[in-house]
Amino acid sequence: MKLFVPGRLCLFGEHSDWAGGYRCLNPQLARGYTLITGTNQGLYALVLSDPTELIMRTSLSQGKPTVSISLPMEKSALLAVAKKGGFFSYAAGVAYQCLSHYSVGGIEIDNYRTDLPIKKGLSSSAAISVLVARSFNRLYELNMTLQEEMELAYLGETTTPSQCGRMDFACAYGNRPIMMMFDGDHTDITELKVPRNLFFVIVDLGASKNTQEILSKLNQCYPFATNEIQQNVQHYLGPISSKIAQEAVEALERGDAERIGALMNQAQAEFDRYLIPACPEQLTAGVLHQILNYEPIQPYILGGKGVGSQGDGSAQFIVKDKESQQKLIKIIERDFPHMESLTLTIYADQ
Repeated sequence: MKLFVPGRLCLFGEHSDWAGGYRCLNPQLARGYTLITGTNQGLYALVLSDPTELIMRTSLSQGKPTVSISLPMEKSALLAVAKKGGFFSYAAGVAYQCLSHYSVGGIEIDNYRTDLPIKKGLSSSAAISVLVARSFNRLYELNMTLQEEMELAYLGETTTPSQCGRMDFACAYGNRPIMMMFDGDHTDITELKVPRNLFFVIVDLGASKNTQEILSKLNQCYPFATNEIQQNVQHYLGPISSKIAQEAVEALERGDAERIGALMNQAQAEFDRYLIPACPEQLTAGVLHQILNYEPIQPYILGGKGVGSQGDGSAQFIVKDKESQQKLIKIIERDFPHMESLTLTIYADQ
């Protein structure tokens, strides 16, 4: 059978999944809220069952040679590859968890096309993990719900050295917006409806950031704050971020692009105020702020902010319409040829 799994874009509420998870240790912390949508780009695969092996072939991007792995469906072999890290560790980790929870044989996955940028804050690794979880679910008729597929993919990736959060796996819901609430180990998911098309542009900044350093510095502020910087991080990732995310959900369900843009600008300003001091080396993000404030694009954008863990990885903009999408991309291609842009449209419910 053929499967497609998109990436995911965190529109609002980055970092609040793991921050809300710390409520298990400190109930005084606020719940985390995120607004997430699937991308229009992703992983395309042809999958079939195999009696004894996990086989995966993948094309990481157009023009790149195919790489592959073949592993026996045995816990020790799968766990060894998962723990080692690297691209195929995600598939091995999910297969290991699936074998631990279900009675399954092997699978063969031919990921024949990938148009999702890798390592750009769009959860490419989570998309791989969800693809593997969905392949087992469909081929062996495990009857997992979308949330159970997400959880299996999450458990699989946590078997690897990856420092992922649960929100990354919202790509399981496809190209639709959802709100996620994080309260300790508990996660609630609300599927959202959009009355009119909403248009975005995602820009790969062509720079570099260290996500591990960002996560390490911010996690040092939990579960209990011991100074003002740590208090500010908890304040932003708790009540401020959750309020903005919930207001953004209301705007999205009204189809109010202008309000979403204003909230993006507010979220970025508050993020900078409260979080940069905790990790200035990564979060000062000169390239990100240069593009957010670049004068020639201002007539075409309604608002913008950083993506994922923030830093100089990717930026996101909301624009008025499809014409504004193309004008924005043309300016960026002209003035910043090292950057790459993707369009994202959240389509109205029919």
